[in-house]
Amino acid sequence: MSKDIKVALVTGGNRGIGFELVKQLALNGFKVILTSRDSEKGYDATQKLKELNLDISFVVMDLDNQESIRQAAITVNEQYGRLDVLINNAGVYLEENKKLVDMDPSILERTMATNFFGAYHVIRSFIPLMEQQGYGRIINVSSEYGAMSEMSYPGVGAYKLSKLALNGLTRLLAAEINGDIKINAVDPRWVSTDMGGPSAPRTPKQAAESILWLSTIGPEGPNGEFFRDGKRINW
Repeated sequence: MSKDIKVALVTGGNRGIGFELVKQLALNGFKVILTSRDSEKGYDATQKLKELNLDISFVVMDLDNQESIRQAAITVNEQYGRLDVLINNAGVYLEENKKLVDMDPSILERTMATNFFGAYHVIRSFIPLMEQQGYGRIINVSSEYGAMSEMSYPGVGAYKLSKLALNGLTRLLAAEINGDIKINAVDPRWVSTDMGGPSAPRTPKQAAESILWLSTIGPEGPNGEFFRDGKRINW
């Protein structure tokens, strides 16, 4: 594979914002790896994009399964030998309309498993591919609910805590990672997807555009920051 072609990977790329991110990255010249925990849905999404003559491949990866993540990283290394952009897009919203201490603890555990630990294990497994070339761009799709100020308001406790932890991970890793590897978090706002529902005012394309610019920032670009619509926001 040509060294001029950059490789990007998007988790949860079979639908919603993830699907649009895969599409837009490919339209901008990236070789894109779409991942999904569901092999059939992932394959179908990949075929739809290939019909548009886009350079897309599919790798099964379940964020709740560390071995699945490890195997996906091995596959990417064997097939491409590099990874330039990683977008942690996959996530769940399992909220019950209850206070955090009253909800079934499994809701919090499952939410943290995917939204925080899933992203952590993906970064941990794929960052060696970036470190070996001294370059990489990691974007964590977060939420305004993950801002510390949101913890002063009740409700949506499991989701809020998972995104708060993801934001903290973003900032901590930015301080620890060496080389031209940048990691930032983005709030795509309320988007009309299966998770966001049909009443949401923003389209997946609009959300993708607010995320994609971080994929191509230069060495002087931001690191360890939280963005909404291209503007830094408070953690």
